[in-house]
Amino acid sequence: MNRRDFVSYALSGLGLAAVPSMLRAASGTTLLAMPGLATNAALGPLLERARAALDAHPERLMLRDRVALADFSAASHQYRLHIVDLVTGQTLSYLVAHGRGSDPLFSGYLQSFSNEPGSQATSEGAYLTGEIYDGTHGVSMRLVGLDPTNNNADSRAIVVHAAPYVSEDHIAIWGKTGRSEGCFVVAPHLITQFLGLLGPGRLLYAAKV
Repeated sequence: MNRRDFVSYALSGLGLAAVPSMLRAASGTTLLAMPGLATNAALGPLLERARAALDAHPERLMLRDRVALADFSAASHQYRLHIVDLVTGQTLSYLVAHGRGSDPLFSGYLQSFSNEPGSQATSEGAYLTGEIYDGTHGVSMRLVGLDPTNNNADSRAIVVHAAPYVSEDHIAIWGKTGRSEGCFVVAPHLITQFLGLLGPGRLLYAAKV
């Protein structure tokens, strides 16, 4: 079963029993995500940094059950954006684009981070997930940079949104995702599920380790 059929199957209600319990919202609504999985052992160094960020910003990061990890040591064709349930240990993985300023030669790999306005680059560090809203790119989520390396996120309008250049179909043609202007961009058919699972008030941590 391919990923789009998986989503359709689960949304039909027939596949509900196969959806992990971590994807069930408090309301009882089932949230679907990429069926790709990653082990916490593989994410160890990045996860440790995220745990340290939770402890460093306790007054801002009050929800500590789940975190999102953007592992920019991986190439853009890999599932390198992970939601980790810190209670159960379950992890779900997604495609995510990096900024064009972080990869000027369009290699598919993030070469460098920047927090500078106008850089069109990805910024590293801890982000607080904020308001979910309907914007230029459809449903999106605001981000607040909590570190000196990303504290211009708000003024740079760095958010989580979706775009067609982040998809399996795009990768099949080009071998990599497209590039953003610094935003965390995911696949259009998974944005609602991703934002519903992560939600406001949690940690998104981006780094290259």
